Amino acid sequence: MSDGRIYLSPPDVGPDEEQALVAALRSGWVAPTGPAVAAFERAMAERIGVPHAVALSSGTAGLHLGLLGLGVGAGQVVVTSSMTFAATANAIVYTGAEPFFIDSDPVTGNMSPALLESALERLTSAGERVGAIVPVDLLGKSADYSAILPIAERFGVPVLADTAEALGASHRGRPAGSFGRAAVLSFNGNKVITTSGGGMLLTEDAGFADRARYFATQARQPVVHYEHTDVGYNYRLSNLLAALGLAQLGRLDAMIARRHELRRGYRSLFAGVPGVTIFDGGDDAEDNAWLTSVLVDEAVSGWSPAALSDALAAEDIESRPLWKPMHLQPVFVGARGLIDGTSERLFEQGLTLPSGSSQSPAQTERVHAAIGGFLGSI
Repeated sequence: MSDGRIYLSPPDVGPDEEQALVAALRSGWVAPTGPAVAAFERAMAERIGVPHAVALSSGTAGLHLGLLGLGVGAGQVVVTSSMTFAATANAIVYTGAEPFFIDSDPVTGNMSPALLESALERLTSAGERVGAIVPVDLLGKSADYSAILPIAERFGVPVLADTAEALGASHRGRPAGSFGRAAVLSFNGNKVITTSGGGMLLTEDAGFADRARYFATQARQPVVHYEHTDVGYNYRLSNLLAALGLAQLGRLDAMIARRHELRRGYRSLFAGVPGVTIFDGGDDAEDNAWLTSVLVDEAVSGWSPAALSDALAAEDIESRPLWKPMHLQPVFVGARGLIDGTSERLFEQGLTLPSGSSQSPAQTERVHAAIGGFLGSI
């Protein structure tokens, strides 16, 4: 029997976070906003290398406000990655716009620049209004912004980067979160750092950031009484959770290093196993290694990702397939896109393994033993 369930990416919190929360509580700033919120925004903006950051209740809120800031609304199309979590597409729907899904690069799983270019040619030739492009930094690997941004500029379409999974990653030496007109981070409980629930909008545009803050606080006018000329949202991060985020941010590099250590362990474990590769394109130097997944070619390996998942579940170890592409989701049946089958193949072949920075050496040994036992039984 196991000594407790091993999760994919549980929160990594300790004494630093406890002290920060207690200090924020004792300060009296329990209501939303407060000094910890401002400090968290400054620290994150400095880390990413952009002048403005807006702390929010979730990454989804950041995507919604980012799209609104770009003027996206009904009658427009927003081009985005098919292989992503539902929040990316949901935020587009919140605005009244239509998501248009782009399939994956076969190596990284991120948005295919070639398919993006073809989609924009098709949409603009048909006279459709393309409000934004939302690339997704999948599992902590930045999208190919070196290719995507010139394409977007050529077609005159702004980019909102969904960097929810990629804090601490980079692309050609530039931090994830610094690309596009704006970018969005998530601090959900399973991310590299967490504020329990939370997110952040990052931008170089002061007006864009100010407008996001305005709408995130119910679009309240700066008068003594409650005055509203726009419909706003309750999207601000609380001061207590911002204090937690500040403590987490101080440990970010160490937590990323631990996730890379776990990935190296999986590389070693699966080295030489026929039909199995680590899903990251073979070069994870600029990744944050948020989650490590394997791709299993059953025709070569002789076993399926589901079989390994079942074996891990029997040892009380969590695993999960890659994101089910949005164009395959029941809620988006009939949605348009440019699909070549790549993301569907990755979904069928992929399995994500425990990758959390709080994973103990004993837990790592349990995971490796369970995988080794399964491979030895084939």
